[in-house]
Amino acid sequence: MSVHVYEPLNTLKPVAENIWIVDGPQINMDIKIGSIPFSTRMTIIKLNDGSLWCHSPIQATPNLIAEINQLGPVKHLVSPNMIHYAYISEWQNYYPDAIAWASPGVDKRAASQNIEVTFDHDLTNQAPPEWSIEIDQLIFKGSAVMEEVVFFHKSSQTLILADLIENFEPQHSKHRWWRLIYKLAGIAHPDGKTPLDFRLTFTGNKITARKSYYKMLGWQPEKIILAHGRWYDMDGVAELKRSFRWLEK
Repeated sequence: MSVHVYEPLNTLKPVAENIWIVDGPQINMDIKIGSIPFSTRMTIIKLNDGSLWCHSPIQATPNLIAEINQLGPVKHLVSPNMIHYAYISEWQNYYPDAIAWASPGVDKRAASQNIEVTFDHDLTNQAPPEWSIEIDQLIFKGSAVMEEVVFFHKSSQTLILADLIENFEPQHSKHRWWRLIYKLAGIAHPDGKTPLDFRLTFTGNKITARKSYYKMLGWQPEKIILAHGRWYDMDGVAELKRSFRWLEK
């Protein structure tokens, strides 16, 4: 099975001043009945001190590393949730002085998957001094299974998510089965949102989740970068309201 990826791959693509995305190749997540294909995307921000902040690093390639080295030194490697971490150890090999930041539960998840990765600090509900002037953050709470740390790049008014919104484009899929799955899971463009299985983990605690959502909404994002599928380069507030209308029910 395959999923639409966003070529060119493994190269920097500017979003706004001092912020880039890098679209990566397809990965496959193993489940009990097989595997699910995903497109991948990381986000890079150049901080005021010239160092680079890397969100959800994808698989490194020599050309990508060369491009990044032209931007500045990599200082922060960020896991936004417990299923976005697998390539951090690979990036630590390239950048041994970089600080690896752990999302809630990622240590246990990595151990359960027999993936060796060392984290230096935990992410909290408040941005650390290393980037608080430029990037805001919060832990999106309410799920019984997984908490995601979300980020807001202030100068570009860009919200950065991993799995809280997925937005696959079924028209680019050759497989009828996956086109159906995207729609049933609620992750099909132009109405991408939190995947159904993830949404169901908030059933008992939507009040807490709404508090996190309203804080994100208060940031008034213009753009929303997603790890999977087509991201939103405009109308961020409207897309956020549409994507999270399931929380209002």
